[in-house]
Amino acid sequence: MNIDGKTKITGIFGYPVEHTLSPAMHNAAFKALNLNYCYVPFLVHPDYLEDAVKAVKALNLPGVNITIPHKEKVIPLLDRISEEASFMGAVNTIVNSAGKLTGYNTDGRGFMQSLAESGISVKGKNILITGAGGASRAISYYLSQEAKALYIIGRTKEKMDRLVNDLKASGRNNIAVIEDLYVIDGFHIIINATPLGLKEEDPLPFDTSLLKEGQIVCDLIYKKTRLLKEASKKGCLTVDGTGMLLWQGALAFELWTGKRPDVEVMRKALRKE
Repeated sequence: MNIDGKTKITGIFGYPVEHTLSPAMHNAAFKALNLNYCYVPFLVHPDYLEDAVKAVKALNLPGVNITIPHKEKVIPLLDRISEEASFMGAVNTIVNSAGKLTGYNTDGRGFMQSLAESGISVKGKNILITGAGGASRAISYYLSQEAKALYIIGRTKEKMDRLVNDLKASGRNNIAVIEDLYVIDGFHIIINATPLGLKEEDPLPFDTSLLKEGQIVCDLIYKKTRLLKEASKKGCLTVDGTGMLLWQGALAFELWTGKRPDVEVMRKALRKE
């Protein structure tokens, strides 16, 4: 990669951020299209988030990705946000257009694209999501548009109720909260949108002995978690979060550059990492 006076810098704001896989896939995509861009991680302490956002304008960056713990707190610092980001209450991509910063959230669309490329349709399906946090909000925004019914189960009733009420307020009436999970054979697709599974010693998000052959089990975590391994043993089709990471990145890439990246180049770079 050659850096010169015309190189456009993008990157990701997070704390921590050292673990990110995004630089590998974005820089590979820039290279494949011969774009003079460079993607770098920025370790941004929460106390300096406002300064970092101002720097996007000051340094004339095309935009940046936003990750934990800044996705919600960055919103008041932007000039405008997209409809989906507003609903989700979280931003994962900022675009700088003539000094105006717009926040987007590409996570939900990225997840839907990852399902599509796995040959999975959600149309007319009964879907269960475990967790009612930011990740759940991102995917439920799109899942609820096509699912027959969408059910949410989580630890915090307030969060669950708020998510369901927000979805209903936006015209979705196929949503419900589940407080206890005794059977899951009525769900075509089950999605873990909690952090459970990041660590090997984490408990399972639900009792996998309840799974039936042919069900689809997804985990938004970027690896083959214990949940997915147990689901595979039960004869379920499994999908991890790598595809979501890939496609949300591809969508952000297009927002910054106006060009579609070579997704296979990005996928290869992710696998290498």
